[in-house]
Amino acid sequence: MTDLSAFPITKKWPAQHPDRIQLYSLPTPNGVKVSILLEETGLPYEVHRVSFDAKDQFSPEFLSLSPNNKIPAILDPNGPDGKPLALFESGAILIYLASKVGKFLPADTAGRYETLQWIMFQMGGIGPMFGQLGFFHKFAGKDYEDKRPRDRYVEESKRLLNVLDQRLEGRDWVMGDEYTIADIAILPWVRNLVGFYGAGELVEFSRFKNVARVLEAFVARPAVARGLTIPAQV
Repeated sequence: MTDLSAFPITKKWPAQHPDRIQLYSLPTPNGVKVSILLEETGLPYEVHRVSFDAKDQFSPEFLSLSPNNKIPAILDPNGPDGKPLALFESGAILIYLASKVGKFLPADTAGRYETLQWIMFQMGGIGPMFGQLGFFHKFAGKDYEDKRPRDRYVEESKRLLNVLDQRLEGRDWVMGDEYTIADIAILPWVRNLVGFYGAGELVEFSRFKNVARVLEAFVARPAVARGLTIPAQV
């Protein structure tokens, strides 16, 4: 049996199945990227809930694996050269897992880097901008009298949606016919923007027909439906 005792995180979240990928997460847009991909690949994994209410993300055990105190993070007991590999940052984890199974990331060099550019588009643009809009529209920021910060993020979110909408014109997925980790990175954030954040009307989401079409196809995938609820609410 694989021994993961050298990793402090396993003291707080003991591995019942140490031969499986250990996932430390919550069903947030960043968190579900990894659970969706794990469901799509069929890789065996064990999930551990990192409770924000209990401030688990600031515990020494979690910080030993994810020093930026953000979910998700993974511990793969069967990493490169057969050695355990610990990773944080959802984009890095997506690239690693897709490379591990040889799926959801084009094998040709040009296709690979074109896919990666769209992941960076999500990591550097969609995630931060949609997240800020959510803060100013749904959470504490909504009480600010000055609406200029909110409006700034509304306009930038519209711009990003327009970029994505143009990319999806005539395409089934971001990369065309092939469903990839670019879709898995981007679409949970779009779903969160119009769903959990309730900002669809604010960003005029009805204008972005291609985005809406692809989002509908995405959430209809069985692996996506499962991944969106992992780890389950306890």
